[in-house]
Amino acid sequence: MLTLLGVAAVVVGFAIRLNPLLVVVIAAFVTGLAAGLSPVEVLKAFGKAFNENRFVSAAYLVLPVIGVVERAGLQERARTLIGRFKGVSVGPFLIVYLAFRQITSALGLTSIAGHAQSIRPMVAPMAEGAVEARTGPLDADTRQATRAMASATDNIGLFFGEDIFIAIGSILLMVGFLATAGITIDPIHVSIWAIPTAIVAFLIHGGRLIFFDRKLRARAGA
Repeated sequence: MLTLLGVAAVVVGFAIRLNPLLVVVIAAFVTGLAAGLSPVEVLKAFGKAFNENRFVSAAYLVLPVIGVVERAGLQERARTLIGRFKGVSVGPFLIVYLAFRQITSALGLTSIAGHAQSIRPMVAPMAEGAVEARTGPLDADTRQATRAMASATDNIGLFFGEDIFIAIGSILLMVGFLATAGITIDPIHVSIWAIPTAIVAFLIHGGRLIFFDRKLRARAGA
């Protein structure tokens, strides 16, 4: 029962708004000590868990790196780079990113891009640069709309692309649920039937991107 003190530590820590990482560490030590472990043994357990899950933990190390390169001017570089290509507009640019996101997600590579990894530091600034190259300086509303469209493109590409990957959790969940009802289906069949949905999603959002692009250019022409 004493090992449940770790749960109490979590509840109290979050209630008084302590740093989440600090709360987790305190809860781990409380649980370990209540279970009869020494502080050294608790640290050893931490190290063992980190070593066994280091590829998962690596994702948390990427975020500080992205913050550092942003501070060094990554967004400005991305915006300047796309601005050099006068023929590139925001619609086709984001359509290419949508295709990239869907294809890689369908292969199970869901973490190689995302809001933190690619949208904020590179894709959104490049989309802004593409708009600026065609329409001139952006007002606040247009800038936010461009960022929102870049974020939505990532969401749609990931959501409809990952359903094609045979080992994604949603497919396994559906197969398992149907099995409990006596309905046997192979995961590959669910994956195949997700392809038409992904294609339709690509066409619909691609049309929205083209419309968004033309709307911005019409506004600039007016």
